[in-house]
Amino acid sequence: MKIKFAFAAIAALVSVSATAKADTLTFSSWGGTTQDAQKAAWANSFTDKTGIQILQDGPTDYGKLKAMVEANQVTWDVVDVEGDYAVQAGKKGELEKLDFSVIDKSKLDPRFVTDYSVGSFYYSFVIGCNSDAVSACPKTWADLFDTQKFPGKRTFYKWSAPGVIEAALLADGVPADKLYPLDLDRAFKKLDTIKSDIVWWSSGAQSQQLLASAEAPFGSIWNGRMTALAASGVKAETSWDHNITAADSLVIPKGAPNLDAAMKFIATATSAQQQADFAKATGYAPTNLGSGKLMDPETAKTLPDQQTTSQVNADMSYWADNRDAIGERWYAWQAK
Repeated sequence: MKIKFAFAAIAALVSVSATAKADTLTFSSWGGTTQDAQKAAWANSFTDKTGIQILQDGPTDYGKLKAMVEANQVTWDVVDVEGDYAVQAGKKGELEKLDFSVIDKSKLDPRFVTDYSVGSFYYSFVIGCNSDAVSACPKTWADLFDTQKFPGKRTFYKWSAPGVIEAALLADGVPADKLYPLDLDRAFKKLDTIKSDIVWWSSGAQSQQLLASAEAPFGSIWNGRMTALAASGVKAETSWDHNITAADSLVIPKGAPNLDAAMKFIATATSAQQQADFAKATGYAPTNLGSGKLMDPETAKTLPDQQTTSQVNADMSYWADNRDAIGERWYAWQAK
């Protein structure tokens, strides 16, 4: 009897553990206002619908994700990552294949869909300016690289990722449809011309602060940060000329503990209403093709998906294949 009771107790514990696991899911993202908006627009809705609680973690760390997968000790179920990293990690076998019988990819922007990822949101690098701090704002990438016409500090994204190299090549006269493969020698030569005038930003909040304080009154900024800056009262001017798009993606690490729930969470996060709610809160574009009609026109026209006249799409596959090599050269150049 004691043995039977012991087995019954163990079985009960296992059952409780399994139930507890099924009742929670861990989502990792980048923190700050972006993750706050993801929680409000996606996680709360998912919990209301399923009863599954979303545990928030972060910031996303690629080294940590890789270590989890290799050690078969994954604690993250869904992770928000950069689009080129998603492509690279999928090829390396570090991600679960997505179940498109659960996630309706037919409603999603095909630019941001792979077997292992779907777009979380997409954004543009735009030319942002604090127009109260300068006599004139740069309108083109060539302007931003022209220290004679536009003297002073300018700010760019610190990390190796799509955006800055493309901007340098566009500023040097490379046509948008001839950017890839990236001519790194030419790009770094162009960047050399303004290197001493660059103030690097490593987070969206920092980019806003640099413009608001006029430490660097103009630069290459995520469009959503310019929207937020304008809402804060700063006289923020945005140029969409040859805005450079890139996307974040939602992925599931290989061996995630709550795979079924993770698929359902991604399905909710990428649904039309949830994508529209997130876009309204952040200024970043939805990846669901049906979200636009759920938003008022005044809000919709400030998003990257309405600024396509000269828009440049960063090549995520190229970056995935060359991310490590470009990064090595990028950080060596910054350190000189």
